[in-house]
Amino acid sequence: MTTHAWGRKGAYRKSSGLDGFLESLRTIVGPSWVLSGDEEVAPFECDALFHLRQRPRAVVLPGNESEVLAVLRFCAEARIAIVPRGAGTSLSGGAMPVAEGIVMSLNRMKRLVIDAAARQAVAGPGVRNVVVSQQAAPHGLFFAPDPSSQAASTIGGNIAENAGGVHCVKYGLTVNNVVGARVVTGAGELLELGGGSLDQAGLDLLSLMNGSEGLLGLVTEARLRLLPAPKAVRVLLAFFSSVQATCEAVTRIIAAGIMPAGLEVMDQASLQTADGYSPALALRIDAGGALLCELDGELIDIADATCRVSSIFETLGALEVRHADDEAQRYQLWAARKNVLPALLRTARDVYVADCVVPRHALSQVLDKVMHLGRERRIDVVQAFHAGDGNLHSVLRYDSDIPGEEDRAMALADAIMQTALAAGGTVSGEHGIGTEKLHGMCWQFSADELDVFHGIRAVFDPHGILNPGKSIPTLHRCAEFGGMHIRRGELPHADLPRF
Repeated sequence: MTTHAWGRKGAYRKSSGLDGFLESLRTIVGPSWVLSGDEEVAPFECDALFHLRQRPRAVVLPGNESEVLAVLRFCAEARIAIVPRGAGTSLSGGAMPVAEGIVMSLNRMKRLVIDAAARQAVAGPGVRNVVVSQQAAPHGLFFAPDPSSQAASTIGGNIAENAGGVHCVKYGLTVNNVVGARVVTGAGELLELGGGSLDQAGLDLLSLMNGSEGLLGLVTEARLRLLPAPKAVRVLLAFFSSVQATCEAVTRIIAAGIMPAGLEVMDQASLQTADGYSPALALRIDAGGALLCELDGELIDIADATCRVSSIFETLGALEVRHADDEAQRYQLWAARKNVLPALLRTARDVYVADCVVPRHALSQVLDKVMHLGRERRIDVVQAFHAGDGNLHSVLRYDSDIPGEEDRAMALADAIMQTALAAGGTVSGEHGIGTEKLHGMCWQFSADELDVFHGIRAVFDPHGILNPGKSIPTLHRCAEFGGMHIRRGELPHADLPRF
């Protein structure tokens, strides 16, 4: 049987003997850890971007670094594409398989060691995000990045996507909380990046790995920075008459020099959605918007920040403000935000999350534009997002069984990306590019910039076997997309097609 793998510029290269290849993989990782039957590989055909699917030829599950190295070297020699996969929670199609390629799942690699004295953890790529903080808690420590999928998402996937979460406004993204990593490149080389301290000599290749979406190498072990758990935490939930006033509260809080641990905005549609899912929360569904503000640190500092934030809320005419100090109460307030997507997945036929980033000062303006675009295209839009860093999560509700509705929804997603670029933002935040936003990269970056990205990738993956067709479009693909370079802060002159 003839198989194929992607070359650097997206062209297929041929290799032969797939059956023998699979047998070699079984020799490396053991017969139980190579899946090739249709029913076995079906669960791996997509990530959380469900409408993009491709069944892989096989799935391999190495159990340690030596097996990862051996598999990768074998695939590099055979020119077989490898799509790395963690928990499959990506919303950008970043873990979607390549036809006739294999998926490498790293979830068996779950070694976790807490080094409390150094305030660090050594974690395998298959360790779930939430487990790090759970294991660090008895030492008074925690791991700051907390994506909404943290109960399922893995450290390897967090690094690949540079995951954030509700607390990234104060504590940073994954890149700010990883101090070292062992990485296997596409050339089958083992690199040890970073070390035990935040400051290292030489080029910062560790930061380059964060957010590289599996194109440069596979993390086999990560050294994570742990932080002291705050002595006290308070959550404020404020309801406003409009989402504009809610966004203005965000701007004023940051401008006042207050640094909350989290700032999350919900519009009226998201309040109504969450209330329908959990009526016991008794949300103000008559409000035009709501803001969750989490403050942490010393009690005296929280008290001072609470007074200042409350003054801002009062000035902006807040309808109601709720406070929560103990863990159970805080959980209830946060449930208002975290229940939005589960509620939408339960009630909507189809859901699409348009993840973009805009400057905080432009939040209100961009939201107005997005809602106008939604009405124009007759697609419901629900807003619940990380306002602290301007990371919008516009959720589009549509029904793909209605002729033309999915096309309108995807056209709206493109218009939202263009609106973010026009406001000086970027086409994606914590969800990454994957397959979903390849055409958006053509709008944000010039041909020269994309060529530099390809050049960097070629250093680490000379055969282009790692996650091909993701994150960085070729100029040929940009031409297919009808792409043009839209400079940040400049409005596009015409609607651009989605291919």
